[in-house]
Amino acid sequence: MFEEYAPSRRDFVTRIGGGAALLGMMAAMPDVAAAAMAQGGVRPFRVAVPEAEIAVMKRRISETRWADPQPVSDEGQGVRRQTLQPLMQYWAGAYDWRKVEARLNALPMFSTEIDGLDIHFIHVRSRHEGAMPMILTHGWPGSVLEFLNVIAPLTDPTAHGGRAEDAFHLVIPSIPGFGFSAKPTVPGWGSDRIGRAWSTLMLRLGYDRYVSQGGDCGSVISQRMALQKVPGLLGIHLNMPAVVPADIAHTLAAGDPAPASLSTKERAAFDQLEAFYRDNAAYAAMMNTRPQTIGYSLVDSPVGMAAWMYEKIAQWTYSGGQPERVLGRDAILDDISLYWLTATGASAARIYWEDHSNNFNARGTIDLPVAISVFPGEIFRAPKSWAERCYANLFYFNEVSDGGHFAAWEQPALFTQEVRTAFRHLR
Repeated sequence: MFEEYAPSRRDFVTRIGGGAALLGMMAAMPDVAAAAMAQGGVRPFRVAVPEAEIAVMKRRISETRWADPQPVSDEGQGVRRQTLQPLMQYWAGAYDWRKVEARLNALPMFSTEIDGLDIHFIHVRSRHEGAMPMILTHGWPGSVLEFLNVIAPLTDPTAHGGRAEDAFHLVIPSIPGFGFSAKPTVPGWGSDRIGRAWSTLMLRLGYDRYVSQGGDCGSVISQRMALQKVPGLLGIHLNMPAVVPADIAHTLAAGDPAPASLSTKERAAFDQLEAFYRDNAAYAAMMNTRPQTIGYSLVDSPVGMAAWMYEKIAQWTYSGGQPERVLGRDAILDDISLYWLTATGASAARIYWEDHSNNFNARGTIDLPVAISVFPGEIFRAPKSWAERCYANLFYFNEVSDGGHFAAWEQPALFTQEVRTAFRHLR
């Protein structure tokens, strides 16, 4: 029965006969990039979820055996049934996966094998001369869908309030074990290895000078790329920087009071982290230590998986616990459906086990140029003083007015503005 609901990746991918999309894209590329793609085994990629799998998903949602409503009036025991159940009823009924599938298939998507794994990625080149190549990396419980609304303004800035010199060529991969990338079958696919794979991908596409951007897992991967000084990387932009100094991390881990020497912003960050570890970090402890155990539920129960993910989407968006207000109901379900239809709940959770570290804490000194945008709804708002202690070349730091953990997904216009402004320094 488990295998019945764990379809293989090939069920969702159709190779484009004759490679029309790839040929059209290569025609717009410099010769060196087109040659690199052809030699590197870059293949066109198209999503085609069988109708039968969508029907199974909806049937299993409708057959859910619901937990009793919690006996408290707030979210203190988790996602309330009266919050989740109407969303699940919509998911089982009127929700239409085909809409987001069509959006994905309208983009140039590809797959290539790196270090034994097929990596799925979106690759959109700008029409503007001198555009800067940039790799964008999502996190958990996100996906490449986080970036759909920033692709056009970043690649075609003159049509979206920007200047031609702000243009980017974009590469947006799915992390191994997430979405349409292959699932690692051996250990070792942590953020260091993924960072090296991203460098291989960019070089394979003909980009020997590029920048990296990320939040959540994408922030960790971007920082590991910088720490390893992978070939071609010019600098990074982060919207969840790992800046907690060792002494502060030790104090938090010990449960000791905040040091009296902290500034106002440092104390605010300390308090946010203290509350997070006390009230909301159990999910990470589970995925850090037992991703397989929780993975059975994440792959077998659509509502169980949705509750696990929705709770964090609700907590981490700058929405007062109502993420539908900023993302929209369909966008949330698009992301959750992507995890369900690709059966990646367990494989995505394993990145926590692979890294097995606190991704807020500073890890060595990064010498490459670093830019930071602090969004007000982030898990903790990184103080500039902490950032300056671990990034030797912090060339941009800005606190913005709106948005949370899923910066590009929540506030695409603000995110676009931040990335444009930050990377002007490296062009």
